[in-house]
Amino acid sequence: MEEISSILLEKLGIYINSDLLDFTFRYIINLIVAFIIIRVFYYPKHKNKDFLFTFFLFNTVIFLICFLLGSLKLKEGFALGMFAIFSILRYRTVSIPIREMGYFFVCITIGLLNSLVDINNSWHIVLVANTLLIIVIYILERTHKLAHENYKEILYERIDLIKPEKREEMIADLKERTGLPIHRIEINRIDFLKDVTRIKAFYLSERNETNAAVDNDDD
Repeated sequence: MEEISSILLEKLGIYINSDLLDFTFRYIINLIVAFIIIRVFYYPKHKNKDFLFTFFLFNTVIFLICFLLGSLKLKEGFALGMFAIFSILRYRTVSIPIREMGYFFVCITIGLLNSLVDINNSWHIVLVANTLLIIVIYILERTHKLAHENYKEILYERIDLIKPEKREEMIADLKERTGLPIHRIEINRIDFLKDVTRIKAFYLSERNETNAAVDNDDD
């Protein structure tokens, strides 16, 4: 691939250093794939600008580090070491959702793949690998319709319904009050002095919703 590009540039009268040409070609592929996955697939559905910035930044940083240090011929061991180092990173101020962590790993993988694989001899494999990632993420994002089990933490005052034999009546009461399709509950704490109990009410939804506490205590 690099030889073909060099020939075309020579015919146009343009002379570029082979290393610079290799870097440019690799990064263009990397950027196109990252843009499709992050900007076309991820952002329109999840609308999180902070993660958008982080994904592009980490992808570019990983690509630059691996490309520049890949000339040391560390290759496979270097790639695995870099992946291990960055895969254990955690943000200390915010919890990263599982889906965003998956995209984070994909961005790292794209940077590693496009910076270290021998394009001259395996360019078709690189294209197939990048295309495969795009197809898999597209299928998972567009056709994966499994429901999420979400829950709400509720402070519930009808302590007379905590008995196992009245569980269905308790669920029916919670459905009417919250308007949620609750299908099961867990009792976490019972306070007989205040006649309240803290429960988790579980329900199915197409979206993975953030838990919020609901206070049903009339006091």
